[in-house]
Amino acid sequence: MKNNYCVIMAGGIGARFWPMSTSSHPKQFIDILGTGETLIQQTYNRFLKVCLPENIYVVTSENYRQMVKEQLPNMLDYQILGEPSMRNTAPCIAYANYKILSKNPNARIVVAPSDHIILKEEAFVKVINEALRAVAEHDWLMTIGIKPNRADTGYGYIQYNDNEDIHSVKDIHSVKTFTEKPNRELALSFIESGDFLWNAGIFIWSLKSIQKAFEEYLPEVNSLFAAGIGKYNTEQEADFINDTYNKCTNISIDYGIMEKAKNVYVYAADLGWSDLGTWGSLFENKERNNDNNAIIGKNVMTYNTKNCIINMPKNKLVVVQGLDDYIVAEKDHALLICKKEDEQMIRNIVNDIKIEKGEQFT
Repeated sequence: MKNNYCVIMAGGIGARFWPMSTSSHPKQFIDILGTGETLIQQTYNRFLKVCLPENIYVVTSENYRQMVKEQLPNMLDYQILGEPSMRNTAPCIAYANYKILSKNPNARIVVAPSDHIILKEEAFVKVINEALRAVAEHDWLMTIGIKPNRADTGYGYIQYNDNEDIHSVKDIHSVKTFTEKPNRELALSFIESGDFLWNAGIFIWSLKSIQKAFEEYLPEVNSLFAAGIGKYNTEQEADFINDTYNKCTNISIDYGIMEKAKNVYVYAADLGWSDLGTWGSLFENKERNNDNNAIIGKNVMTYNTKNCIINMPKNKLVVVQGLDDYIVAEKDHALLICKKEDEQMIRNIVNDIKIEKGEQFT
C-alpha cells in the first residue's frame, strides 16, 4: 500500500450544473446528493481504502485551495496542488507526477475526478487494487471502462479487443479505439456491438510508465515540468508553477497520450458509476416520486408535472404546473428553466451569461 498514490482532479467549474455549480463554488464542493458529504469528500474517503492518507493529492485551482483545506482538513499543504490557470488534464497530471517523483519513484498512481458517483464501493476498491497490481507488473496505461446500460451521448466510449488471456483478471482488455461523445445513432451501434464501454476518466499506471509516455507523446509538456526538479516541495515551487503554467499548452491526457499510446488497456467494470456531469445524470441518481419528478427543496408543489428535476432553495415556496421533462433550478439570483433533452446547451448558456450579464451570475 505504501507505493499506492492517488491524484484527485478537482479544478473544474461544473458549468453544465449551473446555477447550482458556479465558478466561485463548483459542484465538487457541494453535497449534491444530500448524503452529508460533498463529492470531493466522498472521493477522498473512498481512496482512503486504497492509499495511505499522505499519498493522496488533490490538484485544483489555486482559487479553490482554501475550500479543499476546509473540506479535507487532514490534507497537508504539500498534498494540495494549486493550478494558477486551467490547462486541462495533461498538465495537471504532469505536475502531480513530478510532485510524487520527489517522494517515491516507485509509485503506482490512480488518477480520478473529484465529482463522480460510485455506488458500489467494495467493487470499486477491488477493481482499483487489481489494476494497481497489474500496472506494477506491466508497462501499461490503464483506464476504467463502465459497462453501458443505455446509448448515452454525453459520455466518451472505449472499444476493446476480446483478448482475455492477457492477464489473470478476465475483465482487462487492450484498447482498440476511443470515441468522444458520439451522436445517438452511433451510440446505439456501439451498444449493439457489445465491445464498447463508457470512458470513466479514471486512470491507473506506474509513475515510470506515465513518465515514459509523457516523454514520447508530450515532450514539450514534460520538459516544462521536468525543469522544476529540485523545486517541488520547496518554497520555490509556487513561483515555478506560475511560470510553467503560463508557458504550458491546454491539452487533455486522453488526446495527448491515451489515444496515441500502444500500451493502453481498459478494465471493464460495473461500479454503479456516474460522472454526475449534468442535471440529467443527477435526475437518474435521485429518488423520484410517483410522477417521476426528482425534487430537491422542502416547499415545492407540482401540478400536472412529470419527469422533471426541480432544485430549489429549501425555504422557498415554488409551484410548478404543466411541465414535462424539464430542469427547473434556482440558486442565489439565478433561475434556470430548460428542457432536459437540451441540457448540453447549458455550458453555452453560461458563456453567454458571462458576456452579456457579467461573471457575478456564473
